[in-house]
Amino acid sequence: MSIHLRKEIERLKKQILLMGAEVEEAVRKSVEALISRDFKLSQEVIEHDEELDHLEVEVEEACLKILALHQPVAIDLRYVIAVLKMNNDLERIGDLAVNIAERAAYLATHPPLDVPIDLRAMADLTQAMLRKALDSLVNSNVALARQVRTSDDEVDALNREMFIVIQDYIRANPERVAEAIHLLSASRHLERIADQANNIAEDVIYMVEGEIVRHKPEVYTDAEPA
Repeated sequence: MSIHLRKEIERLKKQILLMGAEVEEAVRKSVEALISRDFKLSQEVIEHDEELDHLEVEVEEACLKILALHQPVAIDLRYVIAVLKMNNDLERIGDLAVNIAERAAYLATHPPLDVPIDLRAMADLTQAMLRKALDSLVNSNVALARQVRTSDDEVDALNREMFIVIQDYIRANPERVAEAIHLLSASRHLERIADQANNIAEDVIYMVEGEIVRHKPEVYTDAEPA
C-alpha cells in the first residue's frame, strides 16, 4: 500500500467512526425521548439529522476519491466497498432515529398509554446490536459481528409481540388508536434499526474474510468467542 493510500484509508476510518458515533447517539436520544416522554430531547434528534446527512456525503465522497485515484485491491478494496455500504446503513439508522423522535414528540404531548409491554427491553437489545456492530467495525472483530446476526431474530420476536399487544389495546381502547399506532410505529423503527445493524455486521464479515453472508443463517455456539 502506498503512503498516500494509507493516509486516505486512515482518514476514511476516522470519518466512518465519527458517523457511527453520531448515529449511535441519535438512536440513544430518540429512545430516551420515547421512553421518558421528553419532547425537548426528541426535537434535538430531529434538528441534528441534517448534520448526519452532511457526514454521509463526506464519507461517500472520500470512498469514491480513493477508488478513483488509488484503485485499491484485496482487503483495501473490500474495506472501501464495505464502508460505502455501511455509510448508507448508518444514514438510514439516523433517519429511523428521527422517525422514533417524531413518534416520541407526538406521544409526549398526549396522555401516556397503559400498554403492558417492556419497550425498554427491545430498545436496549437494538442499541446493543448497533454498539456491537460498530465495535466489530472498529476492531475488525468477526466473532462480534456474528453475535450481532444471532440477535436479530430476538428483536423481530419482540416487534411481533408489540404488534399483538397494540392490537389488543386498540380493541379495548378505540379512542386511543392514534397514540397506539404511533407507539407501534416506534417499535417497527427499532426493528428496522436492528436490521441495519445486522447489515453492518455482515459487511464487517465481508471486509475481514471476503465472505458474503447475506441471506445465510447465523448459528451461534458456545465455542465461539464472546
